[in-house]
Amino acid sequence: MKRIILITLVLLSSQAFSQFDKYFENKSLRMDYYHTGNHDISSYSFDELIEEPYWGGSKVNMIDTFGYGNYYVKVFDVKTDVLIYSRGYSSIFGEWQTTNESKDISRSMSETVLMPYPKNDARIELHERNWDGNFEKKFEYTFKSKDYFTNKDNKKEYPHFSFHKSGDPAKKIDVVIVPEGYSEEEMGKFIEDCKKFTNDMFAYAPYTENADKFNIWGVMAPSMESGVDIAADGIWKNTVMNFGYYTFDSERYLMTYDNKSVRDVAANAPYDQIYVLVNSNKYGGGAIYNFYNVSVNSNSKSAAILIHEFGHGFAGLGDEYFDSSTSYNDFYNLEVEPWEPNITTLVDFDKKWKHLLRKKTPVPTPDPVKEKDFDKLGVYEGGGYVAKGVYRPRYDCMMKTFNNDTFCPACEEAIQKMIDFYSE
Repeated sequence: MKRIILITLVLLSSQAFSQFDKYFENKSLRMDYYHTGNHDISSYSFDELIEEPYWGGSKVNMIDTFGYGNYYVKVFDVKTDVLIYSRGYSSIFGEWQTTNESKDISRSMSETVLMPYPKNDARIELHERNWDGNFEKKFEYTFKSKDYFTNKDNKKEYPHFSFHKSGDPAKKIDVVIVPEGYSEEEMGKFIEDCKKFTNDMFAYAPYTENADKFNIWGVMAPSMESGVDIAADGIWKNTVMNFGYYTFDSERYLMTYDNKSVRDVAANAPYDQIYVLVNSNKYGGGAIYNFYNVSVNSNSKSAAILIHEFGHGFAGLGDEYFDSSTSYNDFYNLEVEPWEPNITTLVDFDKKWKHLLRKKTPVPTPDPVKEKDFDKLGVYEGGGYVAKGVYRPRYDCMMKTFNNDTFCPACEEAIQKMIDFYSE
């Protein structure tokens, strides 16, 4: 029986890879576009197509099955109208739309969708999630396979290296670490920080038991100056990707609007996830689902920041805290179930972590009185930046504070599902 199952799995895997070979070449097509708007409206405009040398993603699971993210890219083979690739993602523009600034001005921000390189003409569609939680098609572009205007020039070419390699990028989760604010003289420090990053990452479950499903890459991309921007302190640095604290005027939010530079640097290695390692000891970081992840290298909380932010960027986990100042307003519609797997409005809780609860667990769950009950799985009110109407799985978790330096079972399950999806 085991032999039959093994043969079946091998055949299915072979068929999936042949489907990839039917529609794609083993490299990436990157479409950059501009996202423009304000609090109430948004529009899309084409920027450019770029050919990148590596495809680090799965060659089996080409169609997204999670439905996560505020945006969704679909790629269709023009001749057959078959859906050949899809992914959900979010963006810094979508977060900015929830800030007070977006009520006063309009902005344009660069964004990217990455896909395996189509062999034939392909229709690329961008879909946006509306306030009611449904996706609407907002933009369409047809890629012409013989179009010689597809850019093949890598604007930021740097050497890359691997210090944790488990196997074929098509069967592993590839994380590329890109350095921000490391000078040429500090590249040795960057290599050591990459080693520390890897050790810190695999110290946390469920990554510990899945270390053999990851490849970790580094790109040697020095900055002209050491450190990054701290606008409120009048500090401005000449760096390779222009990251800075005080994004959305939130001191610890450490991001960049220079999407193209991030993508240009990351393109030097195969990747599923981009992780930006910032040369700073000041507390800060950030991450956006299937966009990029950020943490600092030398703060006392660096390891916890790293793993918390990767929860956002890789697994689509939401923030479970509600008692901390953010720049967001009306981030979630309380009449709709949020897409993040670890928070709920109870609108459709059956699709979340209900199956993990003990039978007599009350929903919602009262906050525990005794410390011994802090780790009990439940449905605790407060999360997603608000104290009322959004619920989280455990009283405390890595997605709430760093006091309890473990993920709750709901978060662990979500991470494991994503690991399995990219490494099958």
